[in-house]
Amino acid sequence: MMQEKNIPNVTLNDGILMPAIGLGTYQMRGGEGLNQIVAAIKDGYTAIDTATNYDNEGVVGRAIKRSGVNRADLFITSKLPGKYHRYDDATRAIQESIYRLGLDYLDLFLIHWPLPKRDHYVEAFQAMIDAQKRGLIRSIGVSNFEPEHLDRLIKETGVAPSVNQVEIHPYWNNQRIVEEDANRGVVTEAWSPLGRGSAALKEPVIKELADKYGKNVGQIILRWHEQRGIIPIPKSSSLEHQRLNLDTFDFSLTADEMDKINSLTKPNGRVDGQDPNEYEEFE
Repeated sequence: MMQEKNIPNVTLNDGILMPAIGLGTYQMRGGEGLNQIVAAIKDGYTAIDTATNYDNEGVVGRAIKRSGVNRADLFITSKLPGKYHRYDDATRAIQESIYRLGLDYLDLFLIHWPLPKRDHYVEAFQAMIDAQKRGLIRSIGVSNFEPEHLDRLIKETGVAPSVNQVEIHPYWNNQRIVEEDANRGVVTEAWSPLGRGSAALKEPVIKELADKYGKNVGQIILRWHEQRGIIPIPKSSSLEHQRLNLDTFDFSLTADEMDKINSLTKPNGRVDGQDPNEYEEFE
């Protein structure tokens, strides 16, 4: 039985409602991953984020069934890998993701990386538009897209992505992309919202705010995201941290406190230096 949590929704540009926080499942695989995801759903997570490249769509699908939660009460996201950007490949890959998950449809499907050097992301997006028309996907978006990539999709397909999932954390606040997305009516999601490793979690300013509000440092960072209009997708295998990550909607940081966290950003703050214009996705 799922615990009731007071998680607000964000309205996407196509009218679809998406929970304001989700569970990232990167590296959650096998029996251990299954148990972690089931526990998260039972603790109140309704948005679950996976990807073909995570090699765990089967585990996510099994966890959905084992949780006993009504499918209609969940919001499931998966992502298209770069090797399937051509139209026909993308069409089949969407179907395969749905089959692996054991579902009838996806709530959100994203192009994982734009791979502009290969230059097939427009036809991948067109395949997603057509799959949406057939009822296979409720909402279609992208991940790691730069403004020029978004503009090309909009110009050539007439459809704006609903979501752009990008790297954002205190050392890489990515304010430029957040603003550019908003200007196009695109909601920004954050992958790696706490950063990788524990450096940002040890920042004195964040620890001081945690003490002030009676929260942990992770909760302060997640609230920083949420107040910027960003949907964070934290990944945690710890059941305690999973529960605490949901408990972030009962307080607000001041504008000055938000600015202090924003000021932690670094010119080279990306965790793995992945520039969307250059990055060649692993396959």
